[in-house]
Amino acid sequence: MHARAYLRASTDQQDALRAKQQVFDFATERDIPVVGLYVENESGAKLARPELFRLLADSRPGDILLIEQVDRLSRLTSADWQRLRSELDARQIRVVALDLPTSWMQTSSADEFTARMFAAVNAMMLDVLAAVARKDYEDRRCRQAQGQARAKAEGKYTGRVENVARNAGIATMLQAGASWSTIQAATGCSRSTIAKIAKRKLAAK
Repeated sequence: MHARAYLRASTDQQDALRAKQQVFDFATERDIPVVGLYVENESGAKLARPELFRLLADSRPGDILLIEQVDRLSRLTSADWQRLRSELDARQIRVVALDLPTSWMQTSSADEFTARMFAAVNAMMLDVLAAVARKDYEDRRCRQAQGQARAKAEGKYTGRVENVARNAGIATMLQAGASWSTIQAATGCSRSTIAKIAKRKLAAK
């Protein structure tokens, strides 16, 4: 039995490695070797996450995807969560989250009946917590929009701060001839953002 630890933070300003020690301690206590560490700063609300899919590609049947909390894996829409769940099931990867005690049983040996029972319970709880994480994400987005609307009404809203580092990376990828689909998959940006940077690049020539 092997574990692959997945650590995620939403932005470059957040520390994706914050929970590394806690996750590794959990594995050590259960004598589970961690054979891979996958770290990225990407939104949990999008499915296109390079490190997550590298983890899936590296995994073998029976491996454990080890996370601190379910929302580190998913703040996805219901449709995207089902796509990810299908990928996990097809690859026979078990999800173990430190905030989901029902998942801990998957780190120990058990007879077939007990293993199937806990797998079913864990699958249900994963669905519930993934839905809760998505609801929390949507609520926060709604509050942000309301705050921006108030700021606009009061003449205080200055707009979203440009992600200079990401946009510079997009410009470099465009310069190298990368397709827009490749850039989207790598950065998670919209096609309108790529178009804006491409237009800016042409104007600078």
